Amino acid sequence: MEILHIILLSLGSIISLFILTKIMGYRQMSQLSMFDYINGITIGSIAAEMATSLEDNFLQPLVAMIVYALGSILLSVIAEKSIVMRRIINGTSIILYDKGTLYNKNLKKAKIDLNEFLIQCRCSGYFDISNLQTAILESNGRISFLPLVSNRPATPQDLSLTPEQETLVSNIIIDGKLMKDNLRHTGNNEKWLNTQLQAHGISEVSEVFLATCDVNNNFHAYVKTADPNNMNIFE
Repeated sequence: MEILHIILLSLGSIISLFILTKIMGYRQMSQLSMFDYINGITIGSIAAEMATSLEDNFLQPLVAMIVYALGSILLSVIAEKSIVMRRIINGTSIILYDKGTLYNKNLKKAKIDLNEFLIQCRCSGYFDISNLQTAILESNGRISFLPLVSNRPATPQDLSLTPEQETLVSNIIIDGKLMKDNLRHTGNNEKWLNTQLQAHGISEVSEVFLATCDVNNNFHAYVKTADPNNMNIFE
């Protein structure tokens, strides 16, 4: 019975965590600030406590999870309404390097040592910081780099070119399942799809691992394969 009790509590913890995450929104993943990070860890820890609560006091961690989630939502609303509070809650950007000057006091303020900064530069492809115009520590902890104009990649505008704008590609078959709504979104029907599959030597939708179609009706299909391809060309 104790095992069953743990299973039920774990399921309740998962459901509660799922609901609270949906209510809090996707900001946790896309714009992870220091507070979001700590808050997410705390809620996850409380959920784990709820899952292993063997003394029928699961309501206590559940209430704590709700309080933390409501607190996060409240702070998000406050930050949205007030620029001053937004700077306090989410923090502000810090210039670490600009026009050939390394701001050691700003590095110290950001708790980043010089070696760590140089590692971040190399990971972003800048092995010589003299190729940079500006480096900014964003409020989410990431460093944004602005290269010198002489070192940035050329754009079509620089070359006086006008390439066609790319658009989103629709996934019309995923793991052998036909996405009918996505197929209709492309303006095509199943008869058109069957024609495309036959042109690629495919007889059944179930054989397809992924099939895509863009706005110009460019169709690509990738069939399922049993070959694991264990070749390692990187060692």
